[in-house]
Amino acid sequence: MRQAGAYSGILSGGISKTGPHSLPLARIKKIMKKSSDDVKMISGEAPIIFSKACELFIEELTKRAWIMTMQGKRRTIHKEDVASAVIATDIFDFLVNLVTESDVADNKSEVNEDSQVIMET
Repeated sequence: MRQAGAYSGILSGGISKTGPHSLPLARIKKIMKKSSDDVKMISGEAPIIFSKACELFIEELTKRAWIMTMQGKRRTIHKEDVASAVIATDIFDFLVNLVTESDVADNKSEVNEDSQVIMET
């Protein structure tokens, strides 16, 4: 029987290859197979690496969206915050086509409304 490689323990936080993961490995494997007709076989460790990469991506985008949320003096992340984070961060340029300018404009108008209220008091 083949044993799990070095990556499975490291990338899944010390959990074995068959242990619980934050993201469903079967779904990741399905997405990988749909990416190209040429992809036929996927090792057991590849979805684990993708799972960890997805976790890191979500964490980074959430941190940057939270900064936008705090600038708007709110405590709930909205889609406009995510859109603003995507547009403001160069490493997320590949996502710019997924967010609309109206999402960002809505966020800016909310920030402006909040700042006007603060100036009036």
